[in-house]
Amino acid sequence: SENPSVTLFREYLRIDTVHPKPDYDAAVQFLERVGTDLGLACQKVEVCQGRVVLILTWQGTNPRLRSILLNSHTDVVPVFEEHWTYPPFEAVKDSQGNIYARGAQDMKCVSIQYLEAIRRLKTEGKSFARTIHLTFVPDEEVGGHKGMEMFVKRPEFKALNVGFAMDEGLASPSDTYSVFYGERSPWWIKVKCMGSPGHGSRFISNTAAEKMHKVINSFLAFRESEKQRLKSDSSLTLGDVTSLNMTMLEGGVSFNVVPSEMAASFDIRIPPTVDLKAFEEQVATWCRGAGDGVTYEFHQKCMDQHITSTEESDPWWKAFSGVCRDMKLQLKLEIFPAATDSRYIRAVRHPAIGFSPMNRTPVLLHDHNEFLNEQVFLRGIEIYARLLTALASVPPLPAEG
Repeated sequence: SENPSVTLFREYLRIDTVHPKPDYDAAVQFLERVGTDLGLACQKVEVCQGRVVLILTWQGTNPRLRSILLNSHTDVVPVFEEHWTYPPFEAVKDSQGNIYARGAQDMKCVSIQYLEAIRRLKTEGKSFARTIHLTFVPDEEVGGHKGMEMFVKRPEFKALNVGFAMDEGLASPSDTYSVFYGERSPWWIKVKCMGSPGHGSRFISNTAAEKMHKVINSFLAFRESEKQRLKSDSSLTLGDVTSLNMTMLEGGVSFNVVPSEMAASFDIRIPPTVDLKAFEEQVATWCRGAGDGVTYEFHQKCMDQHITSTEESDPWWKAFSGVCRDMKLQLKLEIFPAATDSRYIRAVRHPAIGFSPMNRTPVLLHDHNEFLNEQVFLRGIEIYARLLTALASVPPLPAEG
């Protein structure tokens, strides 16, 4: 008696695409099978060895118009099975209809909701002027560097003629639906401090540890100020402030040796409202203030701050928000606090919205016992069917002649 869409969702969840060895071949074969069953055209693009982007296409009646892109990633993050109530790749459904599996929220649900929304529309005999493309990409959970980041630079992506894209969002524990129109820029910075070495029994001057102490104090004082700013202003969300965490600390060779070098690594996420050049100057000031021999290097430095318009004068947003009003969906517009493949899509100048229709659902991406209720999942299919109808029917824009 299970809804066939739910059965398909659970089948996809059972494909083990967990890092560090995701079974991408099985995922692509599964999705290609579903796409073929729906009568969608299929294309596979190997962006680098072992990393394939699958494109499924529902051709519009006017292919010259810019298309709608529905993006999702096939990989999932690792699990610690001892903390799970049910095996994380068995997609167990409990008596309340909660489906437990890694990827239930992030983001295999959305992949199947896209496909099942299209199934519904095709069954109803619908057709639209604009082409709809679905892209299923690898490696999003490890930064997208061998996935979407490479794909957007390829001719196959340009040939999609994208007008508007949708990608993943987050669950919302309240009645509202979170909609993400931009992302914070991730900066990963490693600070190295060089100092005088010596015997651990002496008060040596100008040590690496003393300098590192100053560096850490400066970075963490800023962290505390941003934390308090978020706490004191209820209008702010996590995506509106700069988060900073020290994630690695390195140095030393022995208990009785004062080291000549120490290093600390920081994960910093910067909202699009912040002047990035000014922020880097602040980082440089903190390092200079710690003394001589203090340097920093970037292991990731995203400088793109493009955001997607949420003005009612924008035809894409007008179509998206109009459906939500008609369906009485309460929206909360936010800057995404982490990072998704949307940043690569926006970086090549395409508007992109992050949206996963999961309200009344605890945020459990990357957490133990990740689950999604089947009724929330099915409601999402209905929402996507309405959104696709509106977006694929946006009238020709001035730039499209």
